[in-house]
Amino acid sequence: MAVMRLDKMLSDCGIGSRREIKEYIKRGSVKVDEKTINKSDVKINTDKNSVFVDGKKIIYKKFTYIVMNKPAGVISATEDKKEQTVVDILPDKYKKIGLFPVGRLDKDTVGLLILTNDGKFAHNTLSPKKHIWKKYFATILGFIDQNDVDAFFKGIDLGNGEICKSAKLEICNTENGKTNVFIEISEGKFHQIKRMFSSVGKEVLFLKRVKFGGFKLDENIKEGEVRELTEEEFESIFESTLK
Repeated sequence: MAVMRLDKMLSDCGIGSRREIKEYIKRGSVKVDEKTINKSDVKINTDKNSVFVDGKKIIYKKFTYIVMNKPAGVISATEDKKEQTVVDILPDKYKKIGLFPVGRLDKDTVGLLILTNDGKFAHNTLSPKKHIWKKYFATILGFIDQNDVDAFFKGIDLGNGEICKSAKLEICNTENGKTNVFIEISEGKFHQIKRMFSSVGKEVLFLKRVKFGGFKLDENIKEGEVRELTEEEFESIFESTLK
């Protein structure tokens, strides 16, 4: 049960700022249990009271979790003065509820990115102690062989004392001087995958995250599109072991 001020509830749901919500209430657009409300500080019970704005029922959720198939060319940030961010390309209904990306994908990296307004969830999934594995598909310039697979498993030395944890490298196929691979890592160092391949003399041409923990990217989500996670998908994130 959650008891809170009406204006906070509507603000949390992305209806608008406190100032905008006061205007909704002033013009009689907000009802609680079919009763028109004229004060923004009215206390409501989110489990028992029904709230409507302009006739539309507002369902309160404390936290929101969405998956984006991140396109290239946008950065994993909430705001930036020069670059377009993943928050900038969200549908309008998600722009006012404080969503932020869980971790980062490079500007030119595409694929699975989770956004939420739940700080505890973000901390838990990014904590090295949780061992959340991330899986990527990559196209590499050059040939990948068993020596590279063994080196990744042993732990790539990035230099300056940085040694990566064991990673799983799987060769898919080689064609026209390029090799397609899957790679799984449990860390999130700066430009880690690109630096790992650079350390063995290879260049990453394309990189896409396809799995986060036990949650796989829904291929029906086109690049730039988002949808909310189901309860089962949310739980699957923590089912993360390297197999």
